[in-house]
Amino acid sequence: MDYEINVDQAKSLLASANPPLLLDVREPWEYQTAHLANSTLIPMGEVPARAHQELDEDRHILVLCHHGARSLSVTSWLRQQGFEKSQSIAGGIDHWSRVIDPTIPLY
Repeated sequence: MDYEINVDQAKSLLASANPPLLLDVREPWEYQTAHLANSTLIPMGEVPARAHQELDEDRHILVLCHHGARSLSVTSWLRQQGFEKSQSIAGGIDHWSRVIDPTIPLY
């Protein structure tokens, strides 16, 4: 399983009958500014303390941030912790807004 997927692949997975968990690792103010429906907010700095309590190691997890750097870093960390089905959404919510859903604000 690749560490990254593109927004088109993510959109298809999220629309499937058994969608992955969408993990948003941005800060609360960023989430309030723009976010995807049904996403779970755990800011990047809180992931190490919360991951094993709040995330399922066996579930497919898509990780989202602003441009894709934080989500890729969190994905790498999650994989090291045994969350083998975690993937970063390349380009982040910024790319999602530009390609998939222009109603989501850019910031």
